[in-house]
Amino acid sequence: MDIKNILSKCDHTLLSVTATQEDIKAILDDAMRYGVASACIPPSYVEFAKSYVGDSLKICTVIGFPNGYNTTACKVFETLDAIKKGADEIDMVINIGKLKSGDYDYVLDEIKSVKDACQDRTLKVIIETCLLTEEEKVKMCQAVTEAGADFIKTSTGFSTYGATFDDISLFKANVGNGVKIKAAGGIKTLDDAQKFIELGADRLGTSKVVKAVKEVNYDGNSDPSY
Repeated sequence: MDIKNILSKCDHTLLSVTATQEDIKAILDDAMRYGVASACIPPSYVEFAKSYVGDSLKICTVIGFPNGYNTTACKVFETLDAIKKGADEIDMVINIGKLKSGDYDYVLDEIKSVKDACQDRTLKVIIETCLLTEEEKVKMCQAVTEAGADFIKTSTGFSTYGATFDDISLFKANVGNGVKIKAAGGIKTLDDAQKFIELGADRLGTSKVVKAVKEVNYDGNSDPSY
């Protein structure tokens, strides 16, 4: 697999609580240079980012992040606000406590509500796999499918660990037709990125792959394999 193809599947991410506007500008510059799928940034920077990149890059932001225990109404408001400010893609965190309480209907209704608020924007649903049992992961594959979301996503990157190869394989076996997979959290090398894609990930949430690409002197224009 060539580097350009890997980059085209990356959401180049900066969600640090200390991220400054200059930091955001720097990842937007890299995102445009290297042809990634989107830049994933905090909601407070969406309006600036959209005005900076225009139509040159998709802007992704996060909802209910990173804990997911906001009310559904709050998540819907966050989503509508982000879209108004220019977000093209929404990554929401489910209410993990409700899932663990066995209240699957609540989680399903929450995803549906946020999907409705997204209108025609892409919705990725973060289920935080590191906190779930295998049964809960399968339940969420079913819920994300039933709710009509576009992607199921492994992790916020803010909990105990991120994406694993096993979780991507589990997703691939249990999501319905049309639901894509995003692996996120801890993806640092080109080899790992390629393996996640081979297992079925359609997107990678990562702050490290562009750095790895720079280290092999890829300039964003040539199309090498590695």
